[in-house]
Amino acid sequence: MSAIVGIDLGTTNSLVGVMEAGFPILLADGDGERLTPSVVHFPAESAPLVGRTAARMRAIDPENTICSAKRFIGRRVGEEADDVAYLLAGERGEPVMIRARGVNRTPEEIAAEVLKKLRADAERALGEPITRAVITVPAYFNDAQRNATKLAGELAGLTVERIVNEPTAAALAYGLDRLKERSKIAVFDLGGGTFDISILELSAGVFHVLSTNGNTRLGGDDIDAALVAHLAERIAGTQDAALRTRLREAAVEAKHRLSESEATTVEFPFVSGRESVSLSLTRLELERIAAPIVERTRAHCLRALADAKLTPADLDEIILVGGQTRMPLVRRLVAKIFGKEPNTSQNPDEAVAVGAVIQAGILSGAVQNVVLLDITPLSLGIETFGGLMSVIIPRNSTIPIKRGEMFTNAVSGQRSMLVRVLQGEREMARDNWELGKFDLEFEPAPKSQARVGVQFEIDANGILRVLARDTKTGRERTVEMTSAVDVSDEAVEKMLEDSLEHAFEDMNDRAFTEAKLKADEMLPAVRIALEQIGGELSAEEKQTIAARVVEVESTIATGAAQPLKKAVAALDEATQGLAALLVERAVKGR
Repeated sequence: MSAIVGIDLGTTNSLVGVMEAGFPILLADGDGERLTPSVVHFPAESAPLVGRTAARMRAIDPENTICSAKRFIGRRVGEEADDVAYLLAGERGEPVMIRARGVNRTPEEIAAEVLKKLRADAERALGEPITRAVITVPAYFNDAQRNATKLAGELAGLTVERIVNEPTAAALAYGLDRLKERSKIAVFDLGGGTFDISILELSAGVFHVLSTNGNTRLGGDDIDAALVAHLAERIAGTQDAALRTRLREAAVEAKHRLSESEATTVEFPFVSGRESVSLSLTRLELERIAAPIVERTRAHCLRALADAKLTPADLDEIILVGGQTRMPLVRRLVAKIFGKEPNTSQNPDEAVAVGAVIQAGILSGAVQNVVLLDITPLSLGIETFGGLMSVIIPRNSTIPIKRGEMFTNAVSGQRSMLVRVLQGEREMARDNWELGKFDLEFEPAPKSQARVGVQFEIDANGILRVLARDTKTGRERTVEMTSAVDVSDEAVEKMLEDSLEHAFEDMNDRAFTEAKLKADEMLPAVRIALEQIGGELSAEEKQTIAARVVEVESTIATGAAQPLKKAVAALDEATQGLAALLVERAVKGR
């Protein structure tokens, strides 16, 4: 059986490694470098260039040199970031395509080129074919993005054994050799293109994710773009794409130097054929530019703590992951948010890859007594009668997981049920996101007599499968949600914020809807019963029932939940005698 490699498929850089003699080893390429830039260049007539050779082409041919493609994986036109030198293609609402040399390619095809190089580097280093891999993704990647990442691995000739969240992988890298009783850690992962914050509990070899939050479109790339815009204001003629790319490279190098120095010089040679430009840049100036971007991580950290029901004082360690966490500004913010200095013992560029390798070792049996438990970040359920969201798997449930519920028909003679799969935290279906829908047919039955079981299963990669089965006939349908929520991560944040902001009105809407459903069921039943046996009631009883009916009908128009619940309860009490007569007549008629 071939080795299982661990791969950190990063926005900026990627790495590959394998377990050897019980230790995670990151493998170097032919030049002795472990970090492979996630860059692909498409020459006019030869095979694609990948890695450092491709990165060098960014300044020469930016339109045909693709970087940060991970930002577009699983996304659709209209929600993508625009600050790239290459062309994006596709119709609005369709998957994003990347255009180079007149050819449209998917982001996963670009990612596959990076994975092919990592696979080749691993095969050269190990001297054997590599066909199996564990690949990491940001914790907030949705179903579409995870599927696209898995497809990229398959396009590279790899069987993807597991998709692992990046912060969880980092926890493995930091915590494997120093587990103690019930330690709690925060993993702050700020990379080139994505940000994740996860709270984990480590106990007796079990890594349990308590909560996760983040933004798949927030990272060092945003700081780079802001810095480039700042420098471009001081240099005329930098609107040209090639010059802009050269300026970006110079800016990034300067940013890296300012993690160690208080001031540096940005060298920009031969601008439009003119003399070289040299600009001074201080760490204070850089931090002023970067502060609003870095500050955006604070809300995610606080939300993750709240979801885990912890305070900063409850945490034993704060782990930093991602190259951008080398920035002193980032480290100061993390210390301020969590009230303690972060752990910087691991190389932030390599921690995720080391964790991926350890996870590969767990799957292959090379690592014993470690269990990895991940979570799903948003609730999953279906729409039920009245437009309600019925949650089947609550957010922050440990995965893999399988849960189901039984549902029934809302209308007599109904021949099918529309299973509309939703994701979100709101009480009403209309306020959540639709992942997909399908019909399940069943035999016509009186109201509430049909029985349909709906089962949700999330596998270890976070991919959702939905099964619906008619219990009478055994007829069933299973659908894999190949596309989850194709929206920006800002919308994920807004979903959580809205669920808190609208909590009281959402609960009122749900309570009103449930009360109205009961009222809509009772009112026609009461009218029919009065027609059939109303003559057996006293005038006072009939008058009371009529008054309660009017009260229910008028209260429905107000849209207020509690008054309607009281009115329905009063009608229910007023019709107790009527119900008893109906039961008595039914017994006599047998």
